[in-house]
Amino acid sequence: MKKKWWHSKTAYQIYPKSFRDSNGDGIGDLRGIIEKLDYLKELGVGIVWISPVYQSPFVDQGYDISDYYAIDPAFGTMEDMDELLREAKKREIAIVMDLVVNHCSDQHEWFQQAVKDPFGPYGAYFYIREGRDGRPPCNWRSYFGGSVWEKLPGYDNLFYLHMFAKEQPDLNWENPLVRQEIYKMIRWWLEKGIAGFRLDAIINIKKDLRFLDFPADREDGLCAGTAMLAYAEGVTEFLQEMKREAFAPYDAFTIGELFDFRPQELERYIGEGGCFSSIFDFTPHLLGASENGWYDRKNVSMDEFRDAVSVSKALSQEIGMMANILENHDEPRGASRYLPKEGQNERGKKLLAGISLMTFGLPFLYQGQEIGMTNKQFRSIEEVNDISTLDEYQTALDHGLTKAEALQAVAEMSRDNARTPMQWNRRIHGGFTTGTPWLTVNENYREINVEEQEGRKDSVLSFYKALIALRTDPDYGETVVYGKQEPVLEELQNFTGFYRKGKEKTLLILANVCGEKRCVETGDVVKRIVLNNCEAVPCREAVEASDRSSRIWMEGYQFLVLEV
Repeated sequence: MKKKWWHSKTAYQIYPKSFRDSNGDGIGDLRGIIEKLDYLKELGVGIVWISPVYQSPFVDQGYDISDYYAIDPAFGTMEDMDELLREAKKREIAIVMDLVVNHCSDQHEWFQQAVKDPFGPYGAYFYIREGRDGRPPCNWRSYFGGSVWEKLPGYDNLFYLHMFAKEQPDLNWENPLVRQEIYKMIRWWLEKGIAGFRLDAIINIKKDLRFLDFPADREDGLCAGTAMLAYAEGVTEFLQEMKREAFAPYDAFTIGELFDFRPQELERYIGEGGCFSSIFDFTPHLLGASENGWYDRKNVSMDEFRDAVSVSKALSQEIGMMANILENHDEPRGASRYLPKEGQNERGKKLLAGISLMTFGLPFLYQGQEIGMTNKQFRSIEEVNDISTLDEYQTALDHGLTKAEALQAVAEMSRDNARTPMQWNRRIHGGFTTGTPWLTVNENYREINVEEQEGRKDSVLSFYKALIALRTDPDYGETVVYGKQEPVLEELQNFTGFYRKGKEKTLLILANVCGEKRCVETGDVVKRIVLNNCEAVPCREAVEASDRSSRIWMEGYQFLVLEV
């Protein structure tokens, strides 16, 4: 693996609508991000990915873009964006923007022109097809429920394709004019000084152009739209062209959101000469999923999490560096999702952080993760804003769940869990805004907030800072960034253990994922305790080392990084 500038960095995702509101209108904005750049620098962040701030009607929270060249007034102005880029550069923070080019908004000028003349040049910017006697061309289901086909306004038997909401028509990547428009826009932003892009839902840009029915997987007679991706050949040709014409001339950092790629094709995506710099490792996030919907999901244990990550790293670490995440704007909070109830405390959150940041790959934090923010308690479906959660709630009701059962089922996975405003301090609305927030702040903001944790050396925030600092540590940085990951003590239940083997040093990572104390025996001699999440426990006295092995007494939910 050739060393890249971003390998030793720690990345941080900002969901701007919920990060920091600078003007009291209840919506986070670019100036709010500028205000917090010093906080991010002190945390140790070197890359910041900002979710969409483009002009949008906000049907899907900005992922429906009506003008790729404009900042939505809710977030500020282009002058604010220019200032953000300047100030971030001063702090050696690279800014990465969201690239949403599988689809646009139905308010985009291209689609408006397509509606006026579906058989003209702009009609070919989208997938517009004749129906079957007034019915959709095929039985694919969109990510947000219902058919991927919607009738074109003003036409009885013409439909346009939308893999997401009906207000998000898919762009026709088969049309070279569309691709050139996209590449021109990418170059425009890179010229402004951004470091690169996170590519949203990018594998969806290639369709199975036969538009055939597939066997239905639910009572609605539809099948998941993702079923067609197995037959959609040629996506890497599009991606390589985009890299060649837009990214490569600027040496742009690119990270792809890919859920449905084939593992044997990983090298095409992140290997030497691959389509992207990196892709997110969603392996643990796919655990427990059901094609029936969220209501049918299974709980995931930390041992299942461990095993999934182990398999993923065995496949990927010889090819390239994937990005490790516990949560993002589309996922619930990691502490609430993965930790057992008894471990959803500061010690458990540090353990989860340690497992994630010591795993081979680029660490990607999501705002609030560094202070251990948790899922929100929803008392009514009326509190929910997220379009996907509302669809899953209806699906649960359709399958016989009561309203209370359906709410509980979808609340655990709701995207709104991660979208509640950032908790900066104990003041009203967590210091996010002086106005009324667009989404209610999590009620635990008085206990979990940045200001309280900045003043404590034993806080979750302080532990994240220590973990991040290891990536550039003169003694251990090379091992943490490039060291090979190998599992150890896999036979133990409620336990995670692995090595990181660098050129000169070897680290042993141990995590006791339960409330009981245990004795762990390894065939290694412990030379140094590098990191320990149980600050009050005299750990050195709990390590008994001989010339050939060590016995380590671990507290409940204790996490250790040991040099061996």
